[in-house]
Amino acid sequence: MRLTSFAPACVALLCLGLPAFAAGSDSDSAPKPTETSTECEDGMVYDDTTKSCVKSSAAIVDDDMRYAAVRELAYEGRYASATMVLDSAEAPDDPRFLNYRGFVHRKLSEMDTAMSYYQRALAADPDYVLARSYMGQGLIAQGDLTGALAQLREIEARGGRDTWAYAALDQALRGIETTY
Repeated sequence: MRLTSFAPACVALLCLGLPAFAAGSDSDSAPKPTETSTECEDGMVYDDTTKSCVKSSAAIVDDDMRYAAVRELAYEGRYASATMVLDSAEAPDDPRFLNYRGFVHRKLSEMDTAMSYYQRALAADPDYVLARSYMGQGLIAQGDLTGALAQLREIEARGGRDTWAYAALDQALRGIETTY
């Protein structure tokens, strides 16, 4: 159900004063720009060992490095570069990567594609509260506040009340603009 007049009720029901956490983490700080986002060309990540930008598909780059790079690039709005790194993942069906594919498509206003990636991430890990938060933010963008509130309740039910995921979706439901 799409209820744009439902927003005031959501605001009244949701608590205030939640901490601001960085996109894609439970940290209260944004990912610090590194050489990956400041010096490397699209599809490349900075390798601390070689002190150089390398292709994200290089053998020395593992999926944890790719995830950190995707998070940083997405936070910086470098969606094409983030997608190139996502394309190099050894485990492309890892819920973290599916979620960030959804994030990139949502930011590009490709909502149906974004929702399909969020659903795939949640099918792989129903407790992945970050995917629930991003999906909820996409539902808000589509005017589905009831669906977004359901995702917020799911995050809380799955033990995510004190996470960035909950805080970001709560803020979005209260009409506080986020960049996530």
